Parts: sequence; C-alpha cells; structure tokens
Amino acid sequence: MKIQKIIKTRRLILRPPLLSDAKKIFQGYAQDLEVTRYVSWKMHQSLQETESFIKTCVEAWKTDVQYPWVVVTSKENRVIGMIELRFEKSNKLAHMADVGYVLARSEWGRGYATEALNAVMKYAFSFPKVCRVWAVCDVDNPASARVMKKAGMVREGRMRQYTFHPNIGPEPCDVYLYAKVR
Repeated sequence: MKIQKIIKTRRLILRPPLLSDAKKIFQGYAQDLEVTRYVSWKMHQSLQETESFIKTCVEAWKTDVQYPWVVVTSKENRVIGMIELRFEKSNKLAHMADVGYVLARSEWGRGYATEALNAVMKYAFSFPKVCRVWAVCDVDNPASARVMKKAGMVREGRMRQYTFHPNIGPEPCDVYLYAKVR
C-alpha cells in the first residue's frame, strides 16, 4: 500500500515536516513548558535543537514504521502542531499502531487535535491488517484524555510507571491507555 503523505480534513492539512517549519515549531510550542509538560521529549532550548528534530522526522519518512506529520491550518497555512503514527512493525505486517500528538497552546480547545487524531486513525485503519490504534496520556492530563475520547478511543486501563516526562522530572509516570479497534 502506498503511503499517504498528505491528509486533508475539513480545517487541517497534515503533511511531512520541512526544515523551514523549524522556526514556527520552536516559537509555537517546542519551547513552551506548558505544552511540553507531558511529552516524552525535553523542551527545546534553541532553534538548532528543533532543526535537528525536524531532520529526524524527515528521515523517519524513509522507514516503513514511523510517519510524523506537521498539523497546518488549511485557511491560514499556519503550523500549529504535529501528529505521528507509529506502526508496531513494518506497515505491511502491523496489526496495530500508536499515535502521539502535540498542539500549540494558542490552538487548544478548538478541536484541532481531535480532528487530526480522527484523520490519522482513519488512515491507519485503511491498512488491511491494522485492527487497533492506541495512545497514552499522563493521568494528570485530562485535556489529552478528552481528545482521545472525542475521537472514539476507549480507556482500557492505567499503566503504572509507564513513561518519563522529562519536563516534569526524572521519575516514571502513570498513564492511561486508550485504544480504538476496528
């Protein structure tokens, strides 16, 4: 199956990141402690750090398992976040995939994260073998939990000491596991 690099929704365009997006990402959310609080990566300290991240995203598209998209508003063509689909194995063999997303604080509460998540899950389920798409959120992040619920995901449980949030501290954190199945 051919990989769909661009996904369009009613208000958004999801596309592979470009090096020219780095400044917008850095200024928009990568250096915002409130936005990066519950992510698995350290808040960016410099534009060069964001540029390096974008380079890894560009390389990820050459794999058969990882697809990061920049989330762009279709009307204003503004970069407002990112969403990534990661297959368990090669996308030709995977029966499940997980999703992660981040959105600039200025765009919170507008339904963009839910819209992007719905689009990426629909795309993931277009792969014949994929029957499960899942994601996690920190137990102290109810906004992300609401996004997943609105996208039709079901909370399956709490995973204790599952992941690290380096912008909070060095201790592993509990997360809720959400999933949608075909």
